Amino acid sequence: MKDYHINLFCSDEDEGYIADIPDLKHCSAFGSTPEEALREVLKAKEAWIEAARAGGKEIPAPRYRPFIYHTA
Repeated sequence: MKDYHINLFCSDEDEGYIADIPDLKHCSAFGSTPEEALREVLKAKEAWIEAARAGGKEIPAPRYRPFIYHTA
């Protein structure tokens, strides 16, 4: 079973870490550590899906995959 891709990156501006799920519009979270940001975005994902279901909105299938560029 596929799950949603999660981007996790350090934000100097926010002095912490940001995690987001590109397939779920505006689904992101902040944490002081990468682990905290991941825990929080997983909670946000569940809330996002629950709100979409309650509102009768479509829940997109996991599709996003990052492009990884390699140099020789």
